[in-house]
Amino acid sequence: MSADEKTQVEVQIVGDASGVPDADRLAHWVQAALTGAGGTVTVRVVGTDEIRTLNRDYRDSDKPTNVLSFPAGKIQGLPAEESEPLGDIVICAEVVSAEASEQGKALEDHWAHMLVHGTLHLLGYDHMTDEEAHDMERLEVGILAAGGVGNPYARQ
Repeated sequence: MSADEKTQVEVQIVGDASGVPDADRLAHWVQAALTGAGGTVTVRVVGTDEIRTLNRDYRDSDKPTNVLSFPAGKIQGLPAEESEPLGDIVICAEVVSAEASEQGKALEDHWAHMLVHGTLHLLGYDHMTDEEAHDMERLEVGILAAGGVGNPYARQ
């Protein structure tokens, strides 16, 4: 079984936020960022209260944020036919919408960027140092460009 056949994306949309791409579109961007890595990812679209609580509890930052990633650990004894869990991406519809508006970006393009960004975190990428940030941004730009989305880091 190829990695692509073992890739699964579950989408949970909590509430009725406007401007959220459909589940297939959300899954598409996660799969694009996985670039052949097999695994299971859950994407949970939430409101500001839930993302704020998660950000406070897991990152000691008591404010809403755009996206959080929670990598899964290895599961001992997982049957070979089961897809390895990569983790969860939690994304706040209101924050993504506000950022897209403030930054003059197309809303769907910003969703794509946040999903690619969150997925790369699940794969172990980070941006704590300048070098890490450069490497992660380069990957994001390439994945987004392959899907027809412009460079999110270009000056507007």
